[in-house]
Amino acid sequence: MYKVFVNDKPIVLTTEIEKETYFKNYLLNNVKLGKVIRTLNTTKLQEARLIHKNKDKILKKFLKKLPNVIAGGGKVYNDKDEVLFIFRNGKWDLPKGKAEKKETIDQTALREVEEETGVKGLEITKPLDMTYHIFKRNGRYRIKITYWFEMKTSYRDSLKAEESEGITQVAWLNKEQQEEALKNSYANIKGLM
Repeated sequence: MYKVFVNDKPIVLTTEIEKETYFKNYLLNNVKLGKVIRTLNTTKLQEARLIHKNKDKILKKFLKKLPNVIAGGGKVYNDKDEVLFIFRNGKWDLPKGKAEKKETIDQTALREVEEETGVKGLEITKPLDMTYHIFKRNGRYRIKITYWFEMKTSYRDSLKAEESEGITQVAWLNKEQQEEALKNSYANIKGLM
């Protein structure tokens, strides 16, 4: 089962058909995805479920429905076991961004974290789960596929928010601060934490 978020409401990709309650079922093969997105954005429906018989092909079939944007990002720990957060568009988030041509996804993640926060000396320690969310740009819906990596650094200098990307704050947050920040964050980020 996969979850693709439209704002904080999930589109669940599944092989299971269940009785509709707080969600609505759609068949993946003939769904009008734009209509599903509009329904999630304008009604009290809590989620949509796209059904397909083959669990091994469901994600690939779904991703063909909209243009894909590939991104990389990091959940970065410092020596105090704090996690690096950014504040953008009124919400706490983790640093991430779009891949450039001829760049591996781990290079993208390292570059984007450094650009958005000013943190240097980053080292990837392991890959994390990928996340999926739908956004609208230039009047068209797209699916952002973000490859996440756990990283570490001993960087102690000042943090620098990339204001041109709408980032207004960068901060190392301890466990209690993370819990507070996650109250004003995205479902995908809550899942990574």
